Amino acid sequence: MKVLMLNGSAKANGNTYTALNEIGKQLTEEGIDYEIFQLGGNPIRDCVGCGQCTENGCVFTDDEVNAFIAKAKEADGFIFGTPVYYAHPSGRILSFLDRVFYSSGYAFRHKPGAAVTVARRGGNSATFDCMNKYFGITEMPVPGSTYWNITYGRTPGENIQDLEGMQTMRNLARNMAWMLKCFELGKKNGIELPKSESEARTHFIR
Repeated sequence: MKVLMLNGSAKANGNTYTALNEIGKQLTEEGIDYEIFQLGGNPIRDCVGCGQCTENGCVFTDDEVNAFIAKAKEADGFIFGTPVYYAHPSGRILSFLDRVFYSSGYAFRHKPGAAVTVARRGGNSATFDCMNKYFGITEMPVPGSTYWNITYGRTPGENIQDLEGMQTMRNLARNMAWMLKCFELGKKNGIELPKSESEARTHFIR
């Protein structure tokens, strides 16, 4: 089993990475593999709703969206990490995930997902709430922790001093691992995924 984590910061080794790395270390102890996918600093276009999605994902191929989708198809669980910019997730990660989910939401369905946010001071709760919308629309179970999945820090690596934040990351990893193991056991015992209805797309305008 493997968890795919997305570092939504342009800084490869900043505080978002530190939080995800703490989760990764605990996942390893729980017998779960993981990979941190770096969003990086290259330009990322928004979803324009063109409806030209392909079996590989987004029709636009000038960034890492489709590379992430390919990995997502093979992953069993997900954690999306973002820094807080102006009391909000980075615009980069939202543009990235909008295109990922719009074109390939099926790759995430019924797989556990969680969000992690990092701020110098304010905006963590609003950012955390925003990130969680991706899970609800794609039937993704969300593992919890002993607090909201947030840490505090300004300079790279500073959030390692946030003892409760790091504790929250480790407990999130434990709950993610437990959930994955339960799902795997269910599969082995013949428990099928729920059948979802998708025909009704009403907008109440007649």
